[in-house]
Amino acid sequence: MKTAVGTAKTNTFAAVFSDFKEITKARLAVSVVFSSIAGYFLGAEEINWISVALLAFGGYCMVGASNAYNQVIERDLDALMDRTKNRPIPAGRMSVNQAMGIAITLTLVGVVALYFLNAQTAMFGAISIFLYTSVYTPLKTKTPLAVFVGAFPGAIPFMLGWVAATNDFGIEPGTLFMIQFFWQFPHFWALGWMLDEDYKKGGFKMLPTGKKDGATALQIIMYTIWMLLISVIPVFGITGSLQLSIPAAIVVFLMGMVMLMFAFRLYEKRDNATARKLMLASVSYITLMQVVYVADKLI
Repeated sequence: MKTAVGTAKTNTFAAVFSDFKEITKARLAVSVVFSSIAGYFLGAEEINWISVALLAFGGYCMVGASNAYNQVIERDLDALMDRTKNRPIPAGRMSVNQAMGIAITLTLVGVVALYFLNAQTAMFGAISIFLYTSVYTPLKTKTPLAVFVGAFPGAIPFMLGWVAATNDFGIEPGTLFMIQFFWQFPHFWALGWMLDEDYKKGGFKMLPTGKKDGATALQIIMYTIWMLLISVIPVFGITGSLQLSIPAAIVVFLMGMVMLMFAFRLYEKRDNATARKLMLASVSYITLMQVVYVADKLI
């Protein structure tokens, strides 16, 4: 039987852990770690599980640090928006100093963990934090080009895994980078479409035209096509040791066509429900595409 003190301690720990997950955006961080590990499996000639653990730990720290810095910088704007007003800082459950402590600790620990893999991996991890917090975050209230800038740190994880495995940057990790780079535009613009009214409360300019119109939907279609084309380029044997079999390329292409179909539907309907379907399709695509790439190599 739990005592009142024991129950209180359990509840306090649960609340602190919940706020830690929220300040680091745990679900997003886990998805980024997944991308990094997929890149590692693609690049590694032999799987070293200690390296995988370091990559996962370091990757989570880097993404968590970026998100914590972001929430410190945007704390006043977060308080204005329905989707963010209950975050730890605007809700008063965590002080700015506590959040900064978490961010700085995760940065240092993350860089060290990635450095144990190799210096290039640590460098790219540090670059992603800098671009996300010092360039992307301030630009979000200034110009829709923030999405373009944010796509750079967002595209690093898939590439990072390859660099962690090989200690080399060439056409292979560059291709992985470009796939995830172009994927982010339809993903974030679909999300921006859904949350446009809420984003405007915080002064964020996320859609390319600033409106939920045909021009925005058309750009979503164009970037989806670019993503689709780059995703199957390895099948032509022009991306070094990064290769894709014809059956795997067909699967990836068909998945991309599903996403493209949702992009065309958004152009036709221009409503939040369709934007949500596109956003969910994009999440499914990036995950399943990476699974197909890895399975194609291992099988």
